[in-house]
Amino acid sequence: MNIKLQKITPFFWFDYQAEEAANFYVSIFENSKILDMTYYGEAGPGSAGSVMMVAFQLTGQPFLALNGGPEFTFTPALSMFVNCETQEEVDDLWEKLSAGGKEGPCGWLEDKYGVSWQIVPFDLLEMVNDPDPAKSQMVMHAMFQMKKLDIAELKRAYEQ
Repeated sequence: MNIKLQKITPFFWFDYQAEEAANFYVSIFENSKILDMTYYGEAGPGSAGSVMMVAFQLTGQPFLALNGGPEFTFTPALSMFVNCETQEEVDDLWEKLSAGGKEGPCGWLEDKYGVSWQIVPFDLLEMVNDPDPAKSQMVMHAMFQMKKLDIAELKRAYEQ
């Protein structure tokens, strides 16, 4: 790979969908692009000429994706946390990332490749960290009733 990576770079292990997934993610987020690809040679373990690794960038953050085979799968224990400024951004990302995947509770979803995402409005963290525990608890209670987070509903709970 002919790219400069950060000291710590998220690394995805896919069975065989690294290029497809990277292109999918790059199509969703602004300021995103494929940076480089490497290919398996005769020694394998993938078929000679098939994509081995994809380097890509999402909103300026570098990622690596490997076609490593079925040995490992994704788990919700590690997720991509996306801070959203508006409800429109929450709605757009939720719709695109959950397509073909699974909606989960409290702003979590699993995309069609099995990667877990948290689609979270910036305002939520401020509200749940309010020094008034009653306000914080009302927001948490409202959030627990939701799949996709609704900023207006969270604010209504906060302002009660």
